[in-house]
Amino acid sequence: MRRLTFCLLLLLVPPFAPAAAAETLPTDSARLTTIPREYRLDGVVEAINQSTISSQTSGQVMEILVDVDDFVEQGAVIIRLKDTEQRARLDQAEAELQAANAVWQEASRDYERTKEIFQRKLVAQSAMDKATASLKASKARQEAASAALNQAKEQLEYTRIRAPYAGIVTERLIETGETASPGQQLISGISLDQLRVSVDVPQSLIPAIRQQASAQVLLPDASSVAATAVTIFPFADPASGTFKVRLQLPAEIAGLFPGMLVKTRFEIGKTQELLIPAASVVYRSEVTAVYVIDKDNTLSLRLIQTGHKRNGNLIAVLAGLEDGERVALDPVEAGSRLKLQSKGSADE
Repeated sequence: MRRLTFCLLLLLVPPFAPAAAAETLPTDSARLTTIPREYRLDGVVEAINQSTISSQTSGQVMEILVDVDDFVEQGAVIIRLKDTEQRARLDQAEAELQAANAVWQEASRDYERTKEIFQRKLVAQSAMDKATASLKASKARQEAASAALNQAKEQLEYTRIRAPYAGIVTERLIETGETASPGQQLISGISLDQLRVSVDVPQSLIPAIRQQASAQVLLPDASSVAATAVTIFPFADPASGTFKVRLQLPAEIAGLFPGMLVKTRFEIGKTQELLIPAASVVYRSEVTAVYVIDKDNTLSLRLIQTGHKRNGNLIAVLAGLEDGERVALDPVEAGSRLKLQSKGSADE
């Protein structure tokens, strides 16, 4: 039906008179060009770093320093838990380490004295063995006390919940005064520094995408950005028969946020299209046309059928032109000259 309508429009447009002045018009030629064959699909923007922080110790929530939509730097404290119990354990661990150090120092001195006397053959082997065992035992107790101190320090640090990366708070799951237990979810957040796009791709396109591994994401401002990596999941969704494909984006893409729907373009091969400058196309109501200059410099208006824009300043022609035909780059000037020439031909 579309082709029939296009043919009827061609029949309805009358031919225009020759135009000698067409020689001075800037022109360009329609060129049959090999371009990537593309397939467009909808995708969803995701944050690579998106997580919910859970408590690693128990304690009452004393202070929540951030709220939803707040930006936090990596390592910043966002929640404080009551640390009375953890500080008491830290003090106890420090005291036990001091005691273990004192015992080890005493055992070391006793070992050196016994060793000196043993070398002079003034004590039995059993005394030397006893001093050696005492030294090893005191050393082991010292190491155990040191490990307990490190654990106590870690438990105290757990009372200060820190941001694992720079990002934005998306949800608070606990309030001040509540008691947090190990494993309980506290707060959620996302990072906008690293984004990706998740796309459900029909299984028929997967072999070509695996071979090409090239994709682009169309941004809200009509520009596009190439994916830095294409990851294809090794299994299909049994319900839809589609494969999930993730497109890694460069860092800090302006205008994109997690949850947004975007268009994606996958290269699945090569094709040939007839391309002309987009500026040469005339749009009049439902009519799309170009001013064509023939070999004898005859200027005429030709109806065409266009496709997608390519490379920003080129547009594909589906019907109405042939490879090598010249088109006027300034449709306004070409239209003015054609009117004057048509008028001159009519006067003659």
